[in-house]
Amino acid sequence: MAAGRGRPEPHAVARARILLCMIVFCGVYLAIAGRLALYASAPEGSLARRSVASDAVASARPDILDRNGLVLATDVKSSSLFGEPKRIIDTDEAVEALTAVMPDLNVDELRQRLGSNRGFVWLKREITPQQQREIYNLGLPGIGFMTENRRVYPGGTLGAHVLGSTNTDNQGIAGIEKWIDTRGLAELHLAGFATDRQQEPVELAMDLRVQHVLRDELATAKEKFKAIAAAGTVVDVRTGEIVAMASLPDFDANDQAKSLDPKTLNRLTTGVFEMGSTFKALTFAMALDSGRFNINSMLDARAPLQFGKFRIHDYHAENRVLTVPEVFLVSSNIGTAKMALTLGVEAHKAFLAKAGQLTRLRTELPESAMPLVPRNWGELNTATIAFGHGLAVAPLQAVMAVNALMNGGYLIPPTFLKRTPEEARALATRIIKPDTSAKMRYLLRLNAEKGSASKMNEQAAGYYAGGKTGTAEKVVNGRYSKTKLLTTFTGVFPMDDPHYLVLVMLDEPQAVPGTYGFATAGWNAGPATGKIISRIAPLLGIMPRKGPPVESLLTNYTLAQAP
Repeated sequence: MAAGRGRPEPHAVARARILLCMIVFCGVYLAIAGRLALYASAPEGSLARRSVASDAVASARPDILDRNGLVLATDVKSSSLFGEPKRIIDTDEAVEALTAVMPDLNVDELRQRLGSNRGFVWLKREITPQQQREIYNLGLPGIGFMTENRRVYPGGTLGAHVLGSTNTDNQGIAGIEKWIDTRGLAELHLAGFATDRQQEPVELAMDLRVQHVLRDELATAKEKFKAIAAAGTVVDVRTGEIVAMASLPDFDANDQAKSLDPKTLNRLTTGVFEMGSTFKALTFAMALDSGRFNINSMLDARAPLQFGKFRIHDYHAENRVLTVPEVFLVSSNIGTAKMALTLGVEAHKAFLAKAGQLTRLRTELPESAMPLVPRNWGELNTATIAFGHGLAVAPLQAVMAVNALMNGGYLIPPTFLKRTPEEARALATRIIKPDTSAKMRYLLRLNAEKGSASKMNEQAAGYYAGGKTGTAEKVVNGRYSKTKLLTTFTGVFPMDDPHYLVLVMLDEPQAVPGTYGFATAGWNAGPATGKIISRIAPLLGIMPRKGPPVESLLTNYTLAQAP
């Protein structure tokens, strides 16, 4: 009856199901057996190779670009040489053959590695394609190649201190490269998620064109004035973006070992220095912002200040009563110290703290230095710190504060990454009033026209720049040296609408023909700053002007006649 309805016999269905199960199980067991056979037949050490290969692929890093999209750092594929000692037939033959192709290999170390009982050993990382071809043609058992990622910096020395470097395993060891790892890349590698897939590039605020000009002019100034070192930076005062930064002597970022060499430290973030008279700008801003002084206030600079056995005097003594602009123009230590002392020690400390000068400056660069602040801060400390002695800060730290004096009074943390004006405003903290900022812009421009920044102004004609010189005696064996100087210059342009600040530092510059025996900042760091401004301004979209600015900085002030 069941057959009549077209249904199969029950025992036939059971047999079919049993046969299907047998086929499935046989398939599974055959697959397992095949995999086991594959592992058994694979050369010893292949699992180790697979693990190392995975690590190598995981070392891929994102490209680093300048603000215009030019590549500053990228990964390229390179071959590395490895050995499997257990598969080596004749160690001496292998050593002799490999050293014939690569004479730089250490024979004893190579023999020791190939003669071990290990399954896998590195023989040399990053070999050339020619070396790979020659070794491949040798046909040595137990010798193989691994494709790895290698970091390449097309600019070489350009921006090396900012970019930093990576080690043999393509892990960041300095600069932005190390910052990339601290932002989670290293953890992604360990978790197996940061593979060779395309990663979003890191866009820096650096402009490679401006970086080239800055380094070129610093190298020229270093050689011309026989300085032992030079450093400089270009910063957007409106956003805090670091458009360029260089510190000489520098290094080729492709040379991993040099990135951590103390001789090539980044003097702008890792070093701390007494900034000399460029620091006076902060004292003037503090005094004018307090309301205790105005642009026409008078200060008696007829006699040195006496603190026990210490005397504070002026480098070029005027020996007369000076107006505030005159104190700035002649860079009077006495007048500047008196302004700070009038406000008092606590007010001075509070202002410098508000300006970010008493704590470590944090940026994307891991390398940063703690400022050297007096342990027992008294009136003598306030008097000397007012004109840039007795407090050592990272130069970039001082730049941050001067930016605030120029941009309307906003302290904006500096950054090596691209930042929008909106992002900058969200981070900004007001430290002085807008009117005080306008007065400071006036003083810096006046100094360029009639004061110690005049040689900078000659080199940057048409860009309406302003600036302040700074010459500090270096401390040698606990005493200030009269012959070893650190000269600095802070230049800002254009002063009627400040866009960029340029800082130049020269370490131990010498008097040369044309400086009339002087080695102070107005004769070396100042002109170098002017040359930088004249070259970078057009690159940054600022063209020279022949006439006066649209709105004069003199509009709101009636000033005593400056000398």
